[in-house]
Amino acid sequence: MSAPTRFAVSVPATSANVGVGFDCLGIALDLAATFTFEVADELSIDGCPEQFRGHDNLVWTSYLECCRRLYARPQPLHITIDSPIPLSGGLGSSSACVVAGVAAAQVLHAGGLDASSALDVACALEGHPDNVAPALLGGLVSSFVDEGDTHPLRFDVADSVRFVAIAPPYEVRTADARRVMPETVPTSTAVWQIGRCVATVRALETGDCDLLTAACQDRLHEPYRSRLIADWEPLRRTALAAGAAAFVISGSGSTMLAIADGDERAQRVADAVANMVENRVDGLWVRVLSASAEGATVTTLA
Repeated sequence: MSAPTRFAVSVPATSANVGVGFDCLGIALDLAATFTFEVADELSIDGCPEQFRGHDNLVWTSYLECCRRLYARPQPLHITIDSPIPLSGGLGSSSACVVAGVAAAQVLHAGGLDASSALDVACALEGHPDNVAPALLGGLVSSFVDEGDTHPLRFDVADSVRFVAIAPPYEVRTADARRVMPETVPTSTAVWQIGRCVATVRALETGDCDLLTAACQDRLHEPYRSRLIADWEPLRRTALAAGAAAFVISGSGSTMLAIADGDERAQRVADAVANMVENRVDGLWVRVLSASAEGATVTTLA
């Protein structure tokens, strides 16, 4: 069977860490970017800002790296990017690009998308699996890497749980978010995180938002990274007062997630943060999202 000459790859937005799961937990959300690939005479990229349309585009470089690992000759492509994922950071926009490029290489040169092998390549490109694992597998994923092999554990999220994504109109550089964290932590902090990480997974799986409130209280990275998000504290206070069960930094920021029980409560949280009078944030991007059970998918186009 010959490879298609035109196809689309859909990749969900993702949120890494989920509070207490630093660099190991990630969740897929029902907001998807679509990447259309067509075999062409020369590389062309559209649908993204001009500065991202060159040979250093992340979709293209990820495609090239996967081709190298497959011992396959790359083909020039026309790539069209249609992504509603905010570029301000925190909802996996770069991971979606990586996954799309890896998937394209597999479709064109390996007979189709293989999520397991794609995960190893995507993880090597990203440096850690917390975003790319749920982007490929969907759901809530806990991952670790052992000698180059990525081991994901996937969980379904309860239908009742909603995620209010809140993106301010400014970025937090990942390098800065890494730099502000301490190089060592006390054993007591490690113990605090381990127990609450397991409990957070259970709470999301069962929809137990009371357990989530008790468990999802990070001490490893958020006390340091929150200082880089100018509006963290008023947004957090407002979301919790409106009924959110937990409020976390999404990835390294600047996006934040308020986690709520049900559509009505989630919408109340969304309205509260969007309509703040005191400490109002102009240009705030707010969406109520569910978890996505589906990861990356490929559709052949005529």
